[in-house]
Amino acid sequence: MHKALTGLKNFASLERREPEALQAQSVTAVMLALGSNYQAEMYLPVAREQLGALGQIQLSTAFQNPDFTATVEHPKPDYTNQCVYLSLQTPMTVQQLEQTFKQFEWECHRQRLIEQQMSIKQVTMDIDILLVRLLIEKNSLSRENESEWTIMADRYPFKAHEVAGINELIAKDSFEK
Repeated sequence: MHKALTGLKNFASLERREPEALQAQSVTAVMLALGSNYQAEMYLPVAREQLGALGQIQLSTAFQNPDFTATVEHPKPDYTNQCVYLSLQTPMTVQQLEQTFKQFEWECHRQRLIEQQMSIKQVTMDIDILLVRLLIEKNSLSRENESEWTIMADRYPFKAHEVAGINELIAKDSFEK
């Protein structure tokens, strides 16, 4: 992953697109947000292993954060969150990635229908796509290492722990040789 994240240093300059507009787009890499508020110590390693089977991963520190929907009257369990940079072995469409990640969540025993019926959601694993690096078809006028990062508009602005995780991964990437 030689300087793969350098294009992410200024989020404000990146294009934001709605997920629906990206479904058929092929991507070579993604920046993900993982989250769990139920048995995170068991499910985060499972998700990381599954993601590693798709390509090379780089991990941020796992942060423990309060559920932002919790109140004094309705406390909720804290989330463990982590950002993951995944460089795919084989390009996939955003739609294929989303289906794959839903399968990974299911394999971590996530049950969305049951969650909706519970007063306090128990989320074993949540995998969200924050950014995608689109596959750019090369032609004779293209530069060698051209890539295009795009923000998933439904995820922006990023939450504080997502910004911290992405920035940590960018910093790690800038020190790699």
